[in-house]
Amino acid sequence: MSFFRPDQLAEVLDRHARWIKGQPGGARANLAMADLEGADLSQRDLRGARLVGARLTRGRLNGTNLAGADLFGVDLRDADISRANLTQTDLRGARLRAADFSNANLKGADLRSGTLEPGGTARRGSGPDAQDADSARLLHKAALARLQNETTATGGIPTDLTGAILRGANLSDADLTGSILQNADLSGATLNGANLSGARLNGANLSGASLDGTRFDNADLVGTRMADCDLSQASLSAAQMTRPIDSMGSEIQRAIFDHERWIDSFGQRGERADLEGADLSRADLRNVNLSAASMRGANLSAAALTGARLMMADLSGANLEGANLMGADLSGANLSYAVLTGADLTRVRLGPAEIKDPSGRPTGRSWASNLMGADLRRALLVGTCLVQANLAEADLESADLDGADMAGAKLQRANLPGKPPRRR
Repeated sequence: MSFFRPDQLAEVLDRHARWIKGQPGGARANLAMADLEGADLSQRDLRGARLVGARLTRGRLNGTNLAGADLFGVDLRDADISRANLTQTDLRGARLRAADFSNANLKGADLRSGTLEPGGTARRGSGPDAQDADSARLLHKAALARLQNETTATGGIPTDLTGAILRGANLSDADLTGSILQNADLSGATLNGANLSGARLNGANLSGASLDGTRFDNADLVGTRMADCDLSQASLSAAQMTRPIDSMGSEIQRAIFDHERWIDSFGQRGERADLEGADLSRADLRNVNLSAASMRGANLSAAALTGARLMMADLSGANLEGANLMGADLSGANLSYAVLTGADLTRVRLGPAEIKDPSGRPTGRSWASNLMGADLRRALLVGTCLVQANLAEADLESADLDGADMAGAKLQRANLPGKPPRRR
């Protein structure tokens, strides 16, 4: 990464402004691979600027004109990009998690996975000349190499819009093939003609979005909210949809119903759920209360579990690959040797559970969560509470632990991000 002093950045921006106007002394802004964390670029005219691989986390770009800019592999996590103009931009492989794009214009933007093939305006045959294209390709190669040190993916580095705010944004004709939009807010957005084939929209909110000609072929739509959406002109070929509880057979429905009665009555009515080995893949279990349930070895892959209560539940050996657990309470849960690769555990409570007596009164004792030997590769643990959790021998390769609280956690022989992976 290269660093710019405030006076240096001001000069680059001033020369770019002159370049835009065709004035003497102008030069296109090249801020590729620059560390601009927290920079204020709001209301600037940065059309056609080069920001390949730049770090703009928590930056301010509200109202900024970035039309046709090269934002390949840019890091805009938690940035304010509201009302910005991003038409025809190259955002392939960008990290846009929790960024605010509300009312931004992303018409025709390229949000496919980051690869070295042509993208943005170059892909459409209206890009730079050959010399400029060679320079851009070298920058893309450098940015891609840096991204691949953190994660690898078949077909390139997917553009990450997890938890991004895209309310009222214009994404007409945008290419979001293979993008990650888990828990993103797209309510009221315009997605006419957009391509979301293979995109992951688990838990996303598309309520009131305009979807005329939108493609969702092979997309993950488990737990996606689509209230007030007209899907008559959208393509949903082979899309993965949520499995509602009432489609899972009477035994599973009865077990969940009886368990919630058991919880509410402090064990006086109903009975504890035994869902050991149950197939709950892609199940819609949002806000369900399965605290203390036995779910050993259950298949919960790609399940929608946002806001679920799973305190002291036994999920040992369960398959939770790609599950959406955002905001769930798993205090004191047993997840030993569970598979949680790619799962979203953002703001999940995995701290100790308070032990209560049969009448519901606190005993003053607690029970720590157990994630011993769990597979947490590429899991999102942003803002997650892991206080006193047992993570011994757990694999956290490429996991995102930004803001996670790991006070008192047991980490013996754990494979943490940045450490050489253990041999399996």
